[in-house]
Amino acid sequence: MMTKQRSNAIRPDAGTVPFSILGYIVISIISIVALIPFWLMVAGSFSDEADILVNGFTIWPRVFSTYAYKCIFASSEKIIRSYMITIFITVCGGGASILLTSMTGYVLQRQDFPYRNGLSFFIYFTTLFSGGLVPWYVLIINLGFKNTLWALIIPALLSPWHIMLMRNFIRSIPFSIVEAAKIDGANDWGIYTRVILPLSVSGIAAVGLFIALRYWNDWYHANLFMNDEKNYPLQFLLYQMLSSAEFLKSAAAANFDVSSVQASAETLKLATAVVVTGPILLLYPFVQRYFVKGITIGAVKG
Repeated sequence: MMTKQRSNAIRPDAGTVPFSILGYIVISIISIVALIPFWLMVAGSFSDEADILVNGFTIWPRVFSTYAYKCIFASSEKIIRSYMITIFITVCGGGASILLTSMTGYVLQRQDFPYRNGLSFFIYFTTLFSGGLVPWYVLIINLGFKNTLWALIIPALLSPWHIMLMRNFIRSIPFSIVEAAKIDGANDWGIYTRVILPLSVSGIAAVGLFIALRYWNDWYHANLFMNDEKNYPLQFLLYQMLSSAEFLKSAAAANFDVSSVQASAETLKLATAVVVTGPILLLYPFVQRYFVKGITIGAVKG
C-alpha cells in the first residue's frame, strides 16, 4: 500500500504532460539556435579564407584549412606564456576579488553596522560618476604598476555591481543565524568564514563566474599599462596579431609591397575567438548548478 501511494505521488499530473513536452521542445529549439553561431565560428575558423570571402560562412567547411591556427600558434612560446599569464591573473585576481567582494557584501548587509547605508550609497555613486581616465591612469603609474602583473589584477579587484549583487544574496541569509553564532562566542571573522561563506556558495559561484570572465577577457588594461611583450595576456596578444593581419590585408589591397603575404583576416578572427573562449567555457559546467540560484536570489532580494 505504501509503495502504491509513493508511485502515485511521483507520477506527474496528466494535465502537465503536454506543457512539459512543449517546454522541452521550445528549450531545445532555443538551445540549437544559440549553438548555431558558435558552431559557425568553429567551422569558419577551419575554412579557407578565399572560400569564405567568395561563398560566405557555412555549417561545414567547404575547403578545410588550419592556416589561421598555424598563424596563431606560429610562435608557440608566446602563446603558452600568454596563456599562463591569463590563467594566473584569472585565478589570483579572481580569488582575491571574490574574497573582497564577499567580505564587503557581508559588511554592508549587517543590521548592526550603522554606516551600511552611507557606504552603499558611496559605492553606488561610483557607478554614476568617476574621476576620469587620466587621473586613474596617473594613479596606476604612480603606484609603480606599469609593466607589472599588478596592473592587470588591482584595477579589476572590486566592482560596484558585484558588491551589490553579493550583498543582496547574503541578505537572504537570516540575521538570526549571525546572532546565534555571536551567542556561541564566534567573532566577526569566525561568523564570516564558518557561517556566511558556507551558506553563500550559490552567490559566490554566480559572482565568481562574472569575475573570472572579466579577468579572462581583459585586454584593455594591458593596452594601457603593458609595453613589455613578456607580460602580455592572451587576449591582448591575439588582439595585436589580429590587428597586424588586418593591416596586412588593407596594405595588400592598396598594392603595397606585401602582396606575397597571405593575410587571412576573416578566419583569423574566428580562430582567435575559439582560442579565447574555449578554455573559459569549460568553467561553466562546474558552476552551472549554482549559477541560476545565485542570480535569482541576488536579483529578487533587495
